[in-house]
Amino acid sequence: MKFKKAVLGCLMTALLTPQVYAAVAADKAAQLGSVLTDIGAEKAGNADGSIPEYNGGLKTPPPQYNKGSGVRPDPFADEKPLVSITAANMSAYDSKLTMATKELLKRFPDTFRVDLYPTHRTAAFPEYVIDNTKKNATSAVTTDGGLGLKNAYPGYPFPIPQNGYEVMWNHLLRFVGVAVEGKYDTINVDLNGQATLATTGIIRQEFPIYDPAKEGMIKEDDTFTRLTIHYTAPARRAGESIMSMDFVNSDKHPRRAWQYLPGQRRVKLAPSISYDTPNPGTAGMSTYDDTWTFNGAMDRFNFKLIGKKELIVPYNSYKLVYESKGEDVIQEKHLNPDTVRWELHRVWVVEATLKPGKRHIYSKRIFYVDEDSWVALTSDQYDARDQLYRAGFSFYTTSYEIPAPQVDTMVVYDFVAGSYSLTGANTGPYGGNVQVPLLPDRDWSPDALAGAGVR
Repeated sequence: MKFKKAVLGCLMTALLTPQVYAAVAADKAAQLGSVLTDIGAEKAGNADGSIPEYNGGLKTPPPQYNKGSGVRPDPFADEKPLVSITAANMSAYDSKLTMATKELLKRFPDTFRVDLYPTHRTAAFPEYVIDNTKKNATSAVTTDGGLGLKNAYPGYPFPIPQNGYEVMWNHLLRFVGVAVEGKYDTINVDLNGQATLATTGIIRQEFPIYDPAKEGMIKEDDTFTRLTIHYTAPARRAGESIMSMDFVNSDKHPRRAWQYLPGQRRVKLAPSISYDTPNPGTAGMSTYDDTWTFNGAMDRFNFKLIGKKELIVPYNSYKLVYESKGEDVIQEKHLNPDTVRWELHRVWVVEATLKPGKRHIYSKRIFYVDEDSWVALTSDQYDARDQLYRAGFSFYTTSYEIPAPQVDTMVVYDFVAGSYSLTGANTGPYGGNVQVPLLPDRDWSPDALAGAGVR
């Protein structure tokens, strides 16, 4: 009887104790920088050579790059597609296409295509991010059932992931620089092919945990990302502003967000700027947590690591991001295929299923996370009927002068409504994404947002 009580007590303790996943062993972590890249990708190419060996990424700007500019010229501008994938030949590439890509090919057989270019593994990082990532391999762990993080230095926390939460943590804490500012348009295209300018905004993103002056481990109440957006157009939204802050442990320290509305002349808390609240900038075609393919708290889904696969994804999209105008990219039913570069890369596949008792418009989400950069490049989103509902594609480039990945332009396709939304249009014509110094904490207050939003 005493033995049964003891066993029961142990079981209850296990159930009530927040789940902690162990870091990897030292011998496995020693693969970083040898068999694996410094941040955990397979260094070797694939069997047929269509994915090359990783050689350190792209760290040297092309000659035409102007130092300090936010516009990054395409280092692969002279390349031609290896093949164009259409509805007619897509079966030959079936295993290397997402469900959303196949859906676009089938829906628009006469106009949509995938131009497959040579693969370039361009992701690269500063030495301090690499050093911290290597330390994290034997140090960082998740807590609270995957929702928290501890014993992590400012770098990728899980270069050798063991579960879906760890992969998504790498995406959430991806390194894209310390602070970035740029101007962009969001353009929505309805079922009839009518394009509308939804917003023009000036966005500033900061990642305080990556301040090179920061020492020691990341704390659970640290702000890992914060942003402001000041809308300048169209007239009905000019003068609006939003500000948000995400903390390392979102379970204990939820997102804080504020909104300034010029008609009210005041700043108010905006807790709805999260999860599956429809994003008004995309006319509800995406949710707030669709931004950057996924952002925010992970508490509404179970994240399962399916494994790794070779996938054809948008990559090295310099032409679309920096060299194209919105009117050149937008077509009636989908983006102009002439402006989209696709490459074959290895990705981690994570399946997120809605937890019992939790609410979200998506019942399931499949995320495809680049092994070289830990950026979630694309996603398939399913509704309550388990039917393909929406998909997101992020357009990756490398800011070679830092070096760091950059991924602030994305498209969301709504397969139910027959519409789509492009965020990040005209980034290049507006001056690109500029690296800027961190602002002091006092400039990240509701009062500061009110002062910036007055018109």
